[in-house]
Amino acid sequence: MAAAATMAAAARELMLRAGASDMEEEEGPLGSGPGLQEPLQLGELDISSDEFILDEVDVHIQANLEDELVKEALKTGVDLRHYSKQVELELQQIEQKSIRDYIQESENIASLHNQITACDAVLERMEQMLGAFQSDLSSISSEIRTLQEQSGAMNIRLRNRQAVRGKLGELVDGLIVPSALITAILEAPVTEPRFLEQLQELDAKAAAVREQEARGTAACADVRGILDRLRVKAVTKIREFILQKIYSFRKPMTNYQIPQTALLKYRFFYQFLLGNERATAKEIRDEYVETLSKIYLSYYRSYLGRLMKVQYEEVAEKDDLMGVEDTAKKGFFSKPSLRSRNTIFTLGTRGSVISPTELEAPILVPHTAQRGEQRYPFEALFRSQHYALLDNSCREYLFICEFFVVSGSAAHDLFHAVMGRTLSMTLKHLESYLTDCYDAIAVFLCIHIVLRFRNIAAKRDVPALDRYWEQVLALLWPRFELILEMNVQSVRSTDPQRLGGLDTRPHYITRRYAEFSSALVSINQTIPNERTMQLLGQLQVEVENFVLRVAAEFSSRKEQLVFLINNYDMMLGVLMERAADDSKEVESFQQLLNARTQEFIEELLSPPFGGLVAFVKEAEALIERGQAERLRGEEARVTQLIRGFGSSWKSSVESLSQDVMRSFTNFRNGTSIIQGALTQLIQLYHRFHRVLSQPQLRALPARAELINIHHLMVELKKHKPNF
Repeated sequence: MAAAATMAAAARELMLRAGASDMEEEEGPLGSGPGLQEPLQLGELDISSDEFILDEVDVHIQANLEDELVKEALKTGVDLRHYSKQVELELQQIEQKSIRDYIQESENIASLHNQITACDAVLERMEQMLGAFQSDLSSISSEIRTLQEQSGAMNIRLRNRQAVRGKLGELVDGLIVPSALITAILEAPVTEPRFLEQLQELDAKAAAVREQEARGTAACADVRGILDRLRVKAVTKIREFILQKIYSFRKPMTNYQIPQTALLKYRFFYQFLLGNERATAKEIRDEYVETLSKIYLSYYRSYLGRLMKVQYEEVAEKDDLMGVEDTAKKGFFSKPSLRSRNTIFTLGTRGSVISPTELEAPILVPHTAQRGEQRYPFEALFRSQHYALLDNSCREYLFICEFFVVSGSAAHDLFHAVMGRTLSMTLKHLESYLTDCYDAIAVFLCIHIVLRFRNIAAKRDVPALDRYWEQVLALLWPRFELILEMNVQSVRSTDPQRLGGLDTRPHYITRRYAEFSSALVSINQTIPNERTMQLLGQLQVEVENFVLRVAAEFSSRKEQLVFLINNYDMMLGVLMERAADDSKEVESFQQLLNARTQEFIEELLSPPFGGLVAFVKEAEALIERGQAERLRGEEARVTQLIRGFGSSWKSSVESLSQDVMRSFTNFRNGTSIIQGALTQLIQLYHRFHRVLSQPQLRALPARAELINIHHLMVELKKHKPNF
């Protein structure tokens, strides 16, 4: 039906347009005829609204033309006027049919109206009922608010009563002394767990009663007597138990660490005494301090005495210094010296005492060492003694802090009350030993042992030994510096003429220095100390001066250089075995060795090739100054040099190599010197070639006899020794 209506509207529109176009055709000739000379005058007629309506019509017409039925009508050529009338007729028929349908359904519509009226009545009654319910709910809500207020008040009263009940319960529970507590305190042994539990309960009740008494609670008087009697009984039993444990320390061959560990399990006993009977607590602490201080003193005095019996019998004396000659004689009543004085300047395996594995190794057992006839250097005995002291001191300090409930300065004072006499005895023994000690390496190792033990004590959080470590270092450092200064002075005062026969091999004093310096440098690298490096620097200066003084005793410069190179090389080799390559000592001796080696090479090449060296230097100087013309007068000399070098260089190089290998004890050093000499010879001959290539000497007939540089290099390689 919508499509039919659309078709009808479209048909009417087309008819209107068709009529309008016919009218235009009829009016067209009239408007353009010759009889009408003037145009039509419309005045100020406003046709904008009509144009707007026509635009809308165009839009509707265009939309209707898109309809499928309209398109079909236009394609088939249907007459739109006729089609429009047909559509209007159909619409009237449809309207009549709809009216008849409404008339047929009139009864149902009346019934529906009655039902709607009945529903309205029911809804009205329900509205009245809901209104009554709303009024009832209003009264109920007021009653609920009243009940809520009453409930809140009851809750407040309940909480207040519960709070009062809790306070009263705590007070009553704190004042009541149960029978289990009385039985345990009076009858149970102190070592049973229930005694400890009830003792803690008793301590809590006593504290609660004291607090309530301070508040003025009258009920405390009812239980004060019972608690006092139980406290006295508990104090008596605890005192007897702890004193018995302390007295057990005094038994011979007793490991006191076992009773200490047992006491730690009952450390609350002392806390109970501290809070309830301070006099008894002080008595127990004083007894512990007195007993343990005597035990430690006796133990360490005995251990130290037996430990010193396993020390090496041969120890360094005041005459065992670096600059003392081996041929020096002593008086008739003097003690025999070391079989080899060099051993006190050599580290060897002694440095292992400060390694992590050896540092905390088990202590030495003197009677076992004596049975096996074992002997140890002083630093090993020092390590064993102080490791035992460190271990026991740490354990004692931690025990004191935990059992006697002290910390800070109080713990420090109590620790020194226990260990003070032992530490003083140890310091006196060390001071006495150092008075006659001249072993610098042993003293230096002891210093580093102390530095490491101090770090261990810090890691264990035991500051009580800090003052003792400082006192030990205050004894060791001055002695070490004194021994080092004595060695410096001994080297400074050494007279080379009193050393007996001299040769170019490394001197025993320089070997002592090399071993000694490398030992101290390797030890000092672990924990650097600037003062040690300063002392070693002084010693190095004196040794260098000593080497120069001894070298001056040789008549020829060549022997002097051989002596210097042998000694520098030996000292450098020993230092590089233990010290770092970038240490000051290594760099210093490396520079000295390089300088003397270069000088020796020049001295070595001078006899066989001195004329060649002199000519090359003179010729290069003339060329540099622009006086090369003066070389024309040197033809005879140049010819002699060319023929002399060609005839004797092989024998000279062979003699040179043999001389070097005989002069130097270190074959590697000798090989390096030979290689340097041959390299310098090749460079010299190459410079000689360049001089002869000058125009003034280029026509010299003897140039044909020059040896080819590459041939010379190949031949010289044959003379290079391999070791």
